[in-house]
Amino acid sequence: MIWPKPAQFSHRVFRIWQRNFEIYRQNWKISFLPPLLEPLLYILAFGVGLAVMVGEFEIAGRPLSYTQFIAPSLVAVAIMHNAFFETTYNSFVRMYYQKTYDALLATPLNLEEIILGEMLWAATKSLIAATLMGGMISLFGLFDYPGVLLLLPLAVLGGLCFAALGMICTALVPGIETFNLPIFLGITPMFLFSGTFFPLQNLPGWAQSLAQLLPLTHLVARVRGATLTLWSGWLWLSILYLLLACMLLLPLAIALMVRRIVN
Repeated sequence: MIWPKPAQFSHRVFRIWQRNFEIYRQNWKISFLPPLLEPLLYILAFGVGLAVMVGEFEIAGRPLSYTQFIAPSLVAVAIMHNAFFETTYNSFVRMYYQKTYDALLATPLNLEEIILGEMLWAATKSLIAATLMGGMISLFGLFDYPGVLLLLPLAVLGGLCFAALGMICTALVPGIETFNLPIFLGITPMFLFSGTFFPLQNLPGWAQSLAQLLPLTHLVARVRGATLTLWSGWLWLSILYLLLACMLLLPLAIALMVRRIVN
């Protein structure tokens, strides 16, 4: 496995982004609907239904309703899902079934640029989803301004992290049906146990420590801190965690994908 070098990348990376964006534009009306309607369904289910049973509680000394608590986590989960599924199922289809990578390699693009462009596009989809969901949830008065504007860089950072994780899975799975395994073992536990639907303090000590290893835990904490103005020193550690994860996972994803395609 050969680690990618900076000299292997050029402005041509954005041609991959442009290609995917042009295809996205053809179906943008359908693509816009889930991020707009999903918050309404969750707020209706949790805000009207479950929140009545849970009542208010305190986070970092601030009283919150249950709806306020889960609203940021819904955006963080959307960031994860959009990036991860773009670089798993969608990238695998382009690589294996549609032979898109083969066609792109007939141009001046190299393989490293194609893979990085795919991950940049996945992060863009996370940014679009976070913007739409954040705007919709803001209409209910659940997010604080100007902190909610930090969703934009957080969506890009989180999107790159989960795009790299998805691309690593694409490089390792033998077939498209095998994606069920990393989803069951990784995405689903993160969705449930990363502070999304209940505070991590409710878990046993060993489970809290394990949750701190999950990238979604740090993304949820940072999104919640930004949108609800819950600042603490630990939140900067979450930023550092996500930055280090991107620095490690992005080149690893490129190296593994190059090895798979070349071999």
